[in-house]
Amino acid sequence: MSKTINIEPFKQELPSDFADRLGIYYTQQVTTTHKKVNGQFFTPTPIARLLASFCDFSKTRIKILDPGCGTAILSCALVEHLIESQNGIKKIDLVAYETDLELIPYSQKALDYLKEWLLNKGIQFNFILHSTDFVLENATVLKENRLPSLFEETKSVDKNFDIIISNPPYFKLSKDDKRVIASQELVSGQPNIYSFFMGIASKLLSKNGELVFITPRSFASGNYFKAFRELFFNTVQIEKIHLFNSRKDTFNRDSVLQETVVIKAIREEIDSKKKVLVSSSAGIKDIFEPSIKYFNSSELIDLNSKEKILHLPTSDKEESILSLVSSWENVLTDFNIKISTGPVVSFRALNFIQNKYENGTVFLAPLFWLHNVNKMILEWPKQLKEKGQFIRIENSSKSLLLPNKNYILLRRFSTKDDKSRLIAAPYFCNYTKSDYIGVENKVNYIYRKDGHLDRDEVVGLCALLNSELFDTYFQIFNGNVNVSATELREMRFPPLNNIKEIGNKIILSNDYSMNNVNSIVNEIFELEVIMN
Repeated sequence: MSKTINIEPFKQELPSDFADRLGIYYTQQVTTTHKKVNGQFFTPTPIARLLASFCDFSKTRIKILDPGCGTAILSCALVEHLIESQNGIKKIDLVAYETDLELIPYSQKALDYLKEWLLNKGIQFNFILHSTDFVLENATVLKENRLPSLFEETKSVDKNFDIIISNPPYFKLSKDDKRVIASQELVSGQPNIYSFFMGIASKLLSKNGELVFITPRSFASGNYFKAFRELFFNTVQIEKIHLFNSRKDTFNRDSVLQETVVIKAIREEIDSKKKVLVSSSAGIKDIFEPSIKYFNSSELIDLNSKEKILHLPTSDKEESILSLVSSWENVLTDFNIKISTGPVVSFRALNFIQNKYENGTVFLAPLFWLHNVNKMILEWPKQLKEKGQFIRIENSSKSLLLPNKNYILLRRFSTKDDKSRLIAAPYFCNYTKSDYIGVENKVNYIYRKDGHLDRDEVVGLCALLNSELFDTYFQIFNGNVNVSATELREMRFPPLNNIKEIGNKIILSNDYSMNNVNSIVNEIFELEVIMN
């Protein structure tokens, strides 16, 4: 039995406004848990209209896909935009997906009104509203370039959509989830469902078809999205990207704390010289007055690289820094320098971790946690509850310990309150008399595997990582609080003599403050004007 919804459109109300009212009403009827389970973050009307404005596909008959449609506000806003911006549209076909059975009556009501609205304008509108899972129904399209195995079930899918528009659900998936099993081409680590929607959608476009999505920015970098980036950026050509600089404003109804992007891509031959528009706004209030910059596609993403990281500079300062870093030719391994993640997983090493030093037969090494690592300074011991500052040196703990030599310790995570993403501290072997040290799993360590890092190398690298230069560059491609060892291995660094010069200048000045660090780094790379 269909649910009765006692909300009707106002006279001459736009379908997108009606869909928005339905969405607001629906969110008041369900719990926060229900929305979280379904990954629901309803699109505000201004955002829906921004996405719609990215579309400029022109035909008399247009075929649209809206996966994860909610109350169909994106479909409504898109159709309104198409009707307003071009003459001659005679027929629109829409395929929509929504798996939340409680929400589907709202979707149906919005689309029924859209059909009536279009009928009054003399435009034929047909829609199909599926309650099945979009990923499971269409994942076979990911396998189009290989032959199916003998026992593999294949399914015919529609691959001729002119426009695909979506605010997909957002939640992590476990490795045994059916959608993960069906979408292995997009999996490299723990996936998030929104990237499955994007990857599959890219394969469902017709030639020259347009894809417009609003998603978290996290797909731009990181190992978990590596397989997705490999497929997506080799399938579609990016044309426009809009970045919201505020974490809070985009989906403020639902208290979403994510850096969000709108991305438009086209199913066409990939061209590294094609101009890509990158725009940005603080939030909703200024979305139609954004700052705008243009880049060659190859400046934003290097398709020949292993990681295929997407860079999103939005200011003159960020553009200059991206250009500088792109001119560097080295990665850490060129200097025989490596980065690894601390081997001490605290809950597995409880028997070895101690709060206080003990005299006697027990040998102890210092244990460095995230909270010990601050910019240019290692604060140890620094007592926190359940963060013991020592680790036992025993035969059974040796695999968790590192030889005592010079390192750079780098936090793997920053908090929302941290002003910087990169927070690094130098460690020198004369810090302790122990033959070993312990590094907890939330800390990365940088080292020379066969040999020692010199003091000027440690200070120089540490200064670079902490500098405004590197922090700005890191934020151009990293939209989350994680600092991945994989990303740092791929990051370009200046020549080693520059690194040593920075280190020597800081050591000679005996001033390890961030003001001095930034002053020296900016002087070396002639950034004084850009950074001020």
